Amino acid sequence: MPDSEMWMSASHEAGPGLPVVPEVVDGTRRVVLFGPPGSGKTTAARALGRRLGLPLLRLAPGPQDTGIPYTGLLELALALQTLPAARKLMAGLDEAADRPGSPDNAGSALRLRRQTAALLREAPPMTLMVDNAQWLDPASAAVLGWALRLAPDLPVIAAERTWRPEAAGHWCGENAYAVRVPALTVDQVAALLSPYPLVPREVTRIHTHSGGNPALALALAQVRGHTAAVPIASDAEDRPVLPPPGRRLVGEWLGTVSGEVRELLTFAALDDRPDLDLLSRLAGPAAESLLAEAEAAGLVDLEQPDRTVRFTASAIGTELAARLPGHARRLLHARLAEASHDSVRRDRHTVLAADATDPRSARHAARAAARARRRGDHALAAELSLLAAQRTPYDDGELLTERALTAVRDAAHYGDLPRGRTAARLVLGHDTTPAQRVEALVALIDASGQHLQSADELFADALHAAAGRSDLTAQILIRQSIWANVNEGDPHRACALAGRAAALAEAVGDTATTVMALTMQARLQRVLGHPDAETTLSRALSLPRAASIPVNGTPQHLAARHALFDDRPEEARAALLPLLVEAERTGDAEATVDIRRSLAEAELRAGRCARALDHAHRAQALTDGTALSPAPACYTSALVEGTAGRTDLALVHARRGVDAARQEDNKVFLSRSLFALGHLLLATGRPKEALEALEEVRDLEELQQVRDPSVLRWHPELAETLIALGHLDRAQGLLDDTRRTATDLGRHMVLPPLERAQALLDAARGDYDTAARRLTVAADRLRHLPLERGRTLLALSHTERRGRRRASARAAAQKAADLFTAHQAHPWAETAAHTLSRLEAVPAGEDAHPRLTSAEQRCAELAAAGASNRDIATTLTVSVKTVEATLTRVYRKLGLHSRVQLAHTVTPAHE
Repeated sequence: MPDSEMWMSASHEAGPGLPVVPEVVDGTRRVVLFGPPGSGKTTAARALGRRLGLPLLRLAPGPQDTGIPYTGLLELALALQTLPAARKLMAGLDEAADRPGSPDNAGSALRLRRQTAALLREAPPMTLMVDNAQWLDPASAAVLGWALRLAPDLPVIAAERTWRPEAAGHWCGENAYAVRVPALTVDQVAALLSPYPLVPREVTRIHTHSGGNPALALALAQVRGHTAAVPIASDAEDRPVLPPPGRRLVGEWLGTVSGEVRELLTFAALDDRPDLDLLSRLAGPAAESLLAEAEAAGLVDLEQPDRTVRFTASAIGTELAARLPGHARRLLHARLAEASHDSVRRDRHTVLAADATDPRSARHAARAAARARRRGDHALAAELSLLAAQRTPYDDGELLTERALTAVRDAAHYGDLPRGRTAARLVLGHDTTPAQRVEALVALIDASGQHLQSADELFADALHAAAGRSDLTAQILIRQSIWANVNEGDPHRACALAGRAAALAEAVGDTATTVMALTMQARLQRVLGHPDAETTLSRALSLPRAASIPVNGTPQHLAARHALFDDRPEEARAALLPLLVEAERTGDAEATVDIRRSLAEAELRAGRCARALDHAHRAQALTDGTALSPAPACYTSALVEGTAGRTDLALVHARRGVDAARQEDNKVFLSRSLFALGHLLLATGRPKEALEALEEVRDLEELQQVRDPSVLRWHPELAETLIALGHLDRAQGLLDDTRRTATDLGRHMVLPPLERAQALLDAARGDYDTAARRLTVAADRLRHLPLERGRTLLALSHTERRGRRRASARAAAQKAADLFTAHQAHPWAETAAHTLSRLEAVPAGEDAHPRLTSAEQRCAELAAAGASNRDIATTLTVSVKTVEATLTRVYRKLGLHSRVQLAHTVTPAHE
């Protein structure tokens, strides 16, 4: 099967939305689509052919055809053999074949050109597609190129592997438009692999390994019986190895370049951060042209700001390294050590060039890991510390265990789960002390995060290893508490486990574990609305801070989170900034992501949108580059992008966060991601979809017994959604219950958003005066939160407009627009500007449209919000015929003809 055919068939199974070819080629008669094996050139060419609207005639030469003259012309003639001109061309080809060395050879070539041109003129309207054009024999290419010049209106699509423009142009036309078939994005790979039971992190990993090459992504997903839990295996020397289909495809891809290029790329594959300078020292002046050839073949991307050479698919480097026998690999590492100017990386290559059984290489690796750790290169430290452990003699159990524990900690620090598991197995495979076994198991639990498999067995093993020691048992109970909260959705049990851990640790004087346990207990008490939450947190803060506690597990971080819950963003920011410095200095990836997420929320609450975006982007990038769960970063990205960036991108992040949390059974971040999704859907005028997401949030929060309404503020969003859809009594009940709980717990900061929702409910009932008063008071109380104040002013503008007070409506909308613009909240600024333009477009007098009755207004609002006639009838407790008659009167009064016009004229209640 040709390389693109596999992708073509798979794309139909995966559904719509996958890329084929940019729209920019529309209207172009001659197109060359190029890309590596498996990139989807056939699919792209077929799709482009369909867009041209003509029947497609496909020629598909193979590698066996390249050396046989005129095989391409013969395929063309056979495809059109019912035409007289095709039969003449076949006769001419037979004659040329009978007399290959004839003196009349030039005349024969001229006859073939004339016959081919005649055939193209006689052919019915069509698009000529030459697939795998790199295998079109030169003789056919020369004749076709001449004949196509005489048929300028004939559309031609050539699909080939590498675009190498010649001085005379491509054979299909001198002005042919060359387009590289784009790689798939992460979301498109997820769509392609939807038939496979993959969690989001596996999809992300496959995207990285495949570089968005669809055929390679499928090859990785299909390994091990249609599962990609381990898309890349390891051989006996612990070298990554692709599955056989992937090896064949990458081998075909590497076959498109010269042996000198493959040799240079092998050096790049053996270095962890190859750059142009290093490769130039190895290959000399030829390096630049060799890398240009590799880039033209789509193997590497040279457009990196730090001059690094990046494989477009990491599987390319994996295959190049796996091809080397051990002795050849060591020789190349020795050459890389000589060429490297970076001392730690030179140490890495020196270690890998040495015999694995040489204990001196283990000492060298341990020293190099310490140097990498000190300078903050934690990815390299994780690799080197594991090498040190693996190369330590097995009979030196104490030293091996010490080095393996260091490797576990380094891997956990960077979120490198595979190396963490490998190092933990080294510890558990030896006769170690209970403390060492527990440390390895706890580090493995911490590194695994949401990817933890067989949690019950792992916790049981850890508790058995603790052997009744209170300090060790307390450490395990803390992790069980986290698991009970996040994965079991049982904060009451989690809180009890944290309390037991605190008591055990305090009894034996283990201050660090006591602080961690108290912090976890305080976190859960806040969620549950327990009155002792702040007291417990204060106890944790009063104890000495232990360096062994991860930054995101400290009481200082929790105190900053509580400040955020209490609408004190400046206090939260001041506490978080030094924690960020510490997290980045120690290289703790998970802690860095958590601190940056908290900072993004603090900056957003304070109205500093540009800073919030920067923190969110950095947290997302670090998450995507490690084995961390994507759900937390996606939740924050959705909130920040939806307020400060692009709502379409925000929705992508929210949906990815929901999918990741579902796959990982993370109930905490499932609630949060659904909340972000519902908020965005409501803000973009899709209340029906928002209701589905927000009601699931409500159900999850009730299931998890979350009582404090300040932790996740879904209540006003759900109330506004219910109001938008006309469920006024349900909205009132929710607002009453939430207000009562907030007052009982002393969470007065959540009341202004509830008042905003209550005002919208008052307006929906026709009491515009009360609504305006509520909104004015709420806006005044939100002066320290500029974006929340802007939302409230926007709601005030809509309310005043519905109350026929246009001057007040314009003033409120202008204030909202000014706030959003000043704070760079771009989506909200656009909404406010749209509101202002609608107000300016309508004359100041209120007689521009006849006044609707209250029943007509209610009916029109529901219809404008997207409700069907049957939904409106159910909401208003009337018949469908009554709704139809009411809407007919509304259309007549307002001079409208459709619901689209109605949606642009009538302001829905939630606005």
